[in-house]
Amino acid sequence: MSSDGFTRFLTNSGGRRATRRGLLKGTAAAGLSAAALGLPRVVVPARAQDGELVTFWTTFTPPDLDIMKTMVETFNAQSGGTQVELVQIPPAEVTDVAKLMTAVRGGTGPDVYHLDRFTTAQRAADGVLQDLSELGGADLLSPYLPFARQEATYQGKPYAMPLDADARALWYNKGMLQEAGIDPAEFDPANGPLTWDRVAEVANQINVQEGGNFTKMGFVPWLNQGWHYTYGFAWGGQFFDQEACQVTPDDPRIVAAFEWVQSYCEGLGAQQVSSFGSPTMAPGFPPQEHPFITGNLAMQITGDWGINQMEQYAPEIDYGTTFIPVPNAGDPSATWAGGWSLAIPQGAKRAEQAFEFMQWYAGDPGQRIYTQESKHLPTLEALLEVPELYTDRHRFFSEQLLPLAKNRPPLPVGALYWDELTVAWQKTYLGEEEPTAALATVKERVQERLQGDCPIAIEA
Repeated sequence: MSSDGFTRFLTNSGGRRATRRGLLKGTAAAGLSAAALGLPRVVVPARAQDGELVTFWTTFTPPDLDIMKTMVETFNAQSGGTQVELVQIPPAEVTDVAKLMTAVRGGTGPDVYHLDRFTTAQRAADGVLQDLSELGGADLLSPYLPFARQEATYQGKPYAMPLDADARALWYNKGMLQEAGIDPAEFDPANGPLTWDRVAEVANQINVQEGGNFTKMGFVPWLNQGWHYTYGFAWGGQFFDQEACQVTPDDPRIVAAFEWVQSYCEGLGAQQVSSFGSPTMAPGFPPQEHPFITGNLAMQITGDWGINQMEQYAPEIDYGTTFIPVPNAGDPSATWAGGWSLAIPQGAKRAEQAFEFMQWYAGDPGQRIYTQESKHLPTLEALLEVPELYTDRHRFFSEQLLPLAKNRPPLPVGALYWDELTVAWQKTYLGEEEPTAALATVKERVQERLQGDCPIAIEA
């Protein structure tokens, strides 16, 4: 950032933010098999004896895909009959279920689907998911974290089983800070959260440009988990007014968050920032090529699963994690949690066997494996009290961040809301539209769809 650009940024500093791309795509009415859709198959060996074969679709890629394969193998080895075949479908935006809906409509869908949990209510309202209470699961969510129960429920009924949770933090490369003359001790979580403006100051001391393009950057606000929700929550914003049954992307605090990010990006050159960061936001981008892992990005917002990635791809990097920054010194830090789930699509041919698998996979046996191997957090409350599941790094997320975490409102327009926020986010951090106007459009489009579902009952 030039000195003039940085001065303009600090002068205008007061709130903005960004997100990703990709509105929900329409789906074809014709049904297609997994083979016809061109889905790569990750075939997990079954036991020798015959069993009911359950098909399980996921969009995950390594390293988490490798852990999922191990979990499926473990289930198959101990199962008395049901066997599971894991199928990797092409990576996509988390709200893109086009292939699933196409297959469900054609009667060729999977028996189990790996679903981003916050979209459960919308997929249930769309008629894509099976009510698990019909399989005897009316009370199956009681052992899970309250926010995970909310996200897996629609109209008081369970439609998904929560697999994991997470929390987001500010990650920092200690070596890059030291090279820029910054003492990493300033970032120690024992000192509390930094302000966003201080993060910008530090980043400006690290940025390197060659030929107009950034080769190193201190911080890209919207990279990785730098989403609209991250900044809206950080500024104290509320995304839904349950009493009024209204989405509230126009909350002045959310607008202020978007404005901060827009000012930051404009001060550096929004297109130059985009050229550095945008490739990494594509679904399926290789984690080992991420600039934080290659040592070309000093700070990022991401979640606890990054611990596993750093161990695998960059064990030599000395890094730390701390609280999400705050707008003003003394403000409380805020983070948010999400996670994935297992759901049974409508028309599944082996729903009972799929439910058996889900109870193991998202239950105590599966979550113990997934928590320890992937460095995600469990959704079963009891497993948060099992110390051997967590490394010292992971405990910061489980003990200090998860209790602070907010979650996205579990709405029957949750996926649409995410997509519209993401469009507005990208337009604002690219400097294509002012936050006030962009967020007003989000409210208009989402509220129109939500209105027919009001009032919304969200489990306490």
